[in-house]
Amino acid sequence: MSQRQTPPGVSAAALERAFAAFTRVVGEQWALRSEEDRRTYEDLYAFDAVDQHIPSGAVAPGDVEQVRALVRLANEHRIPLWPISRGKNLGYGGAAPRMAGTVVLDLGRMNRILDVNEKFGYCIVEPGVGFYDLFDHLQRERIQLWMSAPGQTWGSVVGNALDRGNGAPLGEHAERICGLEVVLPDGDLVRTGMGAMSNSDTWAAFKHGYGPSWDFAFTQSNFGVVTKMGLWLMPAPEASLSLRMKLPRAEDAGWAIDALRPLRLQGVISQPAGIGNYLRDAAVRSQRQQWHQGEGAMPDAEVQRMIDTLGIGWWSVRMRFFGPEQVNAAKARVVRDAFAKRTRIEFEEQVWRSGEPLAASGAAIPSVSGLRLANWMGGQGAHSTFSPVLPADGALATAHLARVRARFSEHGFDYYGGFTLGERALIFTSGIIFNRDDAAMKARARALFAALIEDAAAAGYGEYRTHLSFMDRVAQSFDFNEGALRRLNEKVKNALDPRGIIAPGKQGIWPRAYPETRR
Repeated sequence: MSQRQTPPGVSAAALERAFAAFTRVVGEQWALRSEEDRRTYEDLYAFDAVDQHIPSGAVAPGDVEQVRALVRLANEHRIPLWPISRGKNLGYGGAAPRMAGTVVLDLGRMNRILDVNEKFGYCIVEPGVGFYDLFDHLQRERIQLWMSAPGQTWGSVVGNALDRGNGAPLGEHAERICGLEVVLPDGDLVRTGMGAMSNSDTWAAFKHGYGPSWDFAFTQSNFGVVTKMGLWLMPAPEASLSLRMKLPRAEDAGWAIDALRPLRLQGVISQPAGIGNYLRDAAVRSQRQQWHQGEGAMPDAEVQRMIDTLGIGWWSVRMRFFGPEQVNAAKARVVRDAFAKRTRIEFEEQVWRSGEPLAASGAAIPSVSGLRLANWMGGQGAHSTFSPVLPADGALATAHLARVRARFSEHGFDYYGGFTLGERALIFTSGIIFNRDDAAMKARARALFAALIEDAAAAGYGEYRTHLSFMDRVAQSFDFNEGALRRLNEKVKNALDPRGIIAPGKQGIWPRAYPETRR
């Protein structure tokens, strides 16, 4: 670790004065300045040298009034803050700030579950509430609601939704947001939607209020600090039915997408369907050295040997239905009939009924076992995800898959990826798994990511979410009218936050207070 970072234009003495003021708000215990503290907030899966995203320290408020006081002090002392919920956004930057020297505003102590309404199917939570916390609360209180969660559930319910994370069983978590409490960059406090009425009973039940709708303006943005969130949950179903099919060839993804698309549009499939490649299964069950010892991407023959040995497909198609058992069965029959027109392979089917153990239900049961994929290459395992959005079209997806696989092979990486089918579009996820102990491999991983951005942009596909190191580059790919969207974002940023206090550089949105920092 190098010498202590300070924010651009801030002297060490000015930073010390700011931390003295922060300490008066939160107490000595929660003003975090030691070298160990700073390392706690580094990006564990960084492409770059850690110092490119290292904070100058952190401060951890315990309630919304402390957040407001800290934001006002940050304005007074010209100290930028990087809000995090729990800091477990692994593969996208973790707890680290975009700009070195920024002070992390750690909201993890604000971990209250404020309300769970079983009748109307929602919760209201603070940023420090993790998926384990919410799951345990629902189980302990015997509340007949299910949450939705990503593949690894170490993180924050609020943070994942604000970063537009996806998960099961409900898909896009940002779509479930209903009502936010936000501290604005000047310390003002606002509630969105129906929450703008002080006596409203529909804050977390109706997504809009009167006038503009602001909830989505605070997702993936640096316009304020979210301190409470309403989130819709799923009523516990009577039954669920899962379908899984193993497909043997890379080219099978195209026709599978075309078979699924009309069923998704019609609502036969109401939750996202997933198509994942062999490495999604193999990387959590084994390490690369068990199958191949050489340099470069695994040869096709070695890949096939691994597939055969593990009993997996080149692709695995997965979907699940929730609700009355007879309705699930009818929907599954429609899916089977559609696939029977394309292949003789049968779906594996599993039925779960209420009262049986949750393990086979499709409920979001907290787990971090998915993080085992980072061990695929050995050493200090790391990964990052490249996720452009494509039309839900098999031919387009197959063509882009060929480009992506060629890039992975060119840079010496095994292809890890798949598709999540939304109602009209695909999220095409490609995971770059690397060993951070290997400097050359880390450099190749960064070069691969950059090449994937350029290829996708050339085809007209933009990422919906990205790692800290590539936020500017992805923002630049949204280039209509010479970057009009960036200009709009920065007009709003500069109006709300003229001193650039909240998360400068997040999603490529730079305030005018840091003209020399944008790269």
